[in-house]
Amino acid sequence: MLDRFLGLISRDLAMDLGTANTLVFAKGEGVVCSEPSVVAVQDGVRGSQKVLCVGREAKEMLGRTPANIRAIRPIRDGVIADFEVTEAMLRYFIRKVHDRKTFVRPRIIIAVPSNITPVEKRAVKESAESAGAREVYLIEEPVASAIGAGLPVTEPSGNMIVDIGGGTTEVAVISLGGIVQSRSARVAGDKLDDAIVSHVKKKYNLLIGEQTAEQVKIEIGSAYPDDDHLEMEVKGRDLIDGVPKTILVNADEIREALTEPLAAMVEAVLMTLEKAPPELSADIVDRGIVLAGGGAMLRNLPALLREKTGLPVILAENPMQSVVLGAGKALDELETFRDVLSH
Repeated sequence: MLDRFLGLISRDLAMDLGTANTLVFAKGEGVVCSEPSVVAVQDGVRGSQKVLCVGREAKEMLGRTPANIRAIRPIRDGVIADFEVTEAMLRYFIRKVHDRKTFVRPRIIIAVPSNITPVEKRAVKESAESAGAREVYLIEEPVASAIGAGLPVTEPSGNMIVDIGGGTTEVAVISLGGIVQSRSARVAGDKLDDAIVSHVKKKYNLLIGEQTAEQVKIEIGSAYPDDDHLEMEVKGRDLIDGVPKTILVNADEIREALTEPLAAMVEAVLMTLEKAPPELSADIVDRGIVLAGGGAMLRNLPALLREKTGLPVILAENPMQSVVLGAGKALDELETFRDVLSH
């Protein structure tokens, strides 16, 4: 009874604590915040560090800071790499969206990778509790993503989701609210960026930053050939002369550079399909594979997966927000989805 009353007067939240971006859903309001998972810290005496800014402002500092200031991404490959900085980041997002006039602390659902260890789960929960959560539930990212993409996850039928984030690609076959078969590959958006940095360095002796690589991926990156002959100017530092330089790259060479990380993603999908129970496989043939996550927005990725699997491949209506929308739906309908949450 008390819990229900507290639920009425607090502003409960759902969070997609991603490697690249953190999204926050407020009960009854929808997605209220979407910012990069980046924290700028200033190193002090005796190893102390002071948080300067979080989110968009901190991301703009990546690769541009003096020696005593660092722009950190505390979530690496989908898990917490820096406990203290993650806690500061969580506190920032909770305070940003939680109404301070509401004295009751929020109940929070946080989406986590399916292969997260018990130690990592505890770290996420403790971080959220220290940052001001009253109660913390965890939901596996593929399940949240499938709910957010509108798949009937609680029904006795096979639903296949491929969620490509910044740090991990989560592939899962879901039935009756649970993951029947899954695979998590630590190859996703970040590895695509790294492949572009490596290609430009190797071919042009030019060093570019991760933000530039991300921009190249968004503007001319693709997973499968098409008739668009896109080109883009790229600025960086010449490794031979040490001076700033501009080059022209095209979509064909960038697609070639992305071959290896894309092959690892495709392999994760094929291996999950291979191990799925036959009855659920039959459902997947009918329903197809649903793609979600920011990485799924790479041009022509559905075409590549269609060719490799021979199955229909559909891009979720809102790939970037699928996980947080699914976690938000679980928050709105807690009794319906209680079985897919861990407390």
